[in-house]
Amino acid sequence: MRRYAMVMGLLCTTGCATLTRPLGAAPDAESGEYETPKQETVYLVPAEDAMMMARRILEEQRYDVMEKDGGLEMFTSAHEPGNNETGLRILERYYIKGVRVGPRQTIVRVFRLSYNEMEQQVETGTAGMAEMFRDRMLGEQTHPFDANKTYKTAPDMQGNRLMGMDDPFKDAPELERFQLVRGNRDLGIERTLLERLEMVPSLELVGGNTSVPARSVVLEGWAESGEAAQSSVPAECGTPVDGAAPLMARGHTLLLADPLGTRELPATALRMLCEATSKGLPVTLALSLPTTEQPLLDTYLASAGASQDAQELLSGSSFWRRVHQDGRSSGAMLWLVEQTRRLRAAGHAVSLVAFDADQGKGNEREAQMAKHLLEHRAKHPDAWMVVLAGGTHVRTASVDWDSGFEPLGVRLSRALPSVRALDVGFTRGTQFSCRYNVWEDVECNVFAISPTKQARQASDVSPGVKLFPQPLAEGFHGRLYVGALNASPPALRAGTQEAVSRAAVPAAK
Repeated sequence: MRRYAMVMGLLCTTGCATLTRPLGAAPDAESGEYETPKQETVYLVPAEDAMMMARRILEEQRYDVMEKDGGLEMFTSAHEPGNNETGLRILERYYIKGVRVGPRQTIVRVFRLSYNEMEQQVETGTAGMAEMFRDRMLGEQTHPFDANKTYKTAPDMQGNRLMGMDDPFKDAPELERFQLVRGNRDLGIERTLLERLEMVPSLELVGGNTSVPARSVVLEGWAESGEAAQSSVPAECGTPVDGAAPLMARGHTLLLADPLGTRELPATALRMLCEATSKGLPVTLALSLPTTEQPLLDTYLASAGASQDAQELLSGSSFWRRVHQDGRSSGAMLWLVEQTRRLRAAGHAVSLVAFDADQGKGNEREAQMAKHLLEHRAKHPDAWMVVLAGGTHVRTASVDWDSGFEPLGVRLSRALPSVRALDVGFTRGTQFSCRYNVWEDVECNVFAISPTKQARQASDVSPGVKLFPQPLAEGFHGRLYVGALNASPPALRAGTQEAVSRAAVPAAK
C-alpha cells in the first residue's frame, strides 16, 4: 500500500500540472499560451514521401518502425521511461496514421501511445495467487512488447526454470498485450515533420538541357502582334511598399532575398521600382538570369511588348525552356520583365540586367555574379539598384557552415558604398521550387513552404519593410513582410505549350 501511494503521489507531482492545459496543446508563437490546433496540416507531397519522412524522424530517435500493409499506418517499438517493477510499468510507443487527401496532398497524424500496467490489474482470488506470482516473475524477465521471445528459460530465485510464456505480440502490430491504451497527438514530432518537408532550401539549377517548346505562345495580358497600343499600357504598379522609401537613393543597392517561385516577391519589387521612378530616380532591376539572356532581354525591352515579341524572347532562350526549371524562370518573373518594359516605355530611366552565371558553383558562381553586377554598376553609378536572388546569395555576412564561402552580398558590400539586404517574412503558403525530396531526387514542383520562427510574420505585423536597429548575424538589415505566399509555376513547362496564365501573374497590391 505504501508503494502504491508513493507511485500515485509521483504521478500527480509530474503529470497533474499538464492537466491544466488541453491534451495535445502546443504553445502559441504569439501569445505563449497553450492552444490546441484547430486545423490539420496538409503537406503538398505524396503520401509515401510524408510517411517515409515521419519514419526517418522516429528512426533517428532509435525506434524500430513496423509498417502495415498499404504504408499509411506505422507502429514503433516500445520503450519504458524510467525503470519500475512489473505491474507498475508505463510503456510508450508511437502510432502514425497517414491520410491520402490527393496525389500530392497528405495528412500525417502522430500519436504517442501510453500503456499503464496498473490499469490492467484486476482483483485476484486466493486460488489464482500462484498463477499471478508466476506471471509476474515471467514478466520481470521480459519486455511486454517482445514478440521474438515466446518462452523464458532463466531460473527463478529457487533455481526453477520458468516456461510457457504466451507470445505477447503474435499478430504484431494489430494485437497488443495491453488492451487499455491512452494516446495523444505528439505535436513536437509533427512540428519536426513540418520543418523537414516545408523549411528546406530551394535549389537553383545552373545549366541544363533545353527541350520545352515555345511555339504558338499566347501570353494572357499581352497584345497580339501589330497592336501598337500595347506600348502605351501602364505598368501594374499598385501602392507603394510601406517602409521602403528610406532605402531609395541614388547609387544605393538593395538586395532582396527569396523565396523565388512566388507571386509576392516580383510584385513587391515592381511596387518599389514604381515608387522610385515616381521620385525621379534612375533604377536598375537585377535578376538572377544568366548573362547570356541579356541580348534577348534588351531586344524585348525595346519592343512594343506584343505577344509575338514575347514569343521571340522565349523561343530564342535556353533559360526559359529548360527541362528542369526553378523559381527564377517563373511566370511571375516573366511578368516582372514585361512590367519593366512598360516603365521604360513610359519614359522612365529603367534598366534590367541579368547577372547570373551559366555554369559554376560555390565561390566561382558568387564571384561571377558579383563581377557582372559591378560592371553594370560602373556604367550606371547613379541608379538605385534592386537585386533579386536567393537568400544565401544576398546575405552580407559569411555563412556559418563554410568558412571559405563568400556570398554575393559580402562581395558587393565590400566594393560598393551603400548596400542593404532584406530577408523576407511571410506566413505559410506555396512556392514553385526545386528541392531534394525524401528519396534524394531533385523534384521541381509546387510545394508548401513554412517560415522559420525568425521569419514568421505575426498576425499584428502588416506587410512592408521593417528595418532592424542593427544587422542580424546573417547580414540582413531588415525584413520585407509579404504575407501568405502563392506559387508561380514556370512561364513554360515541359509537356505543354502554355505560357503565363493569370493565376501565375501577381496581383497588384
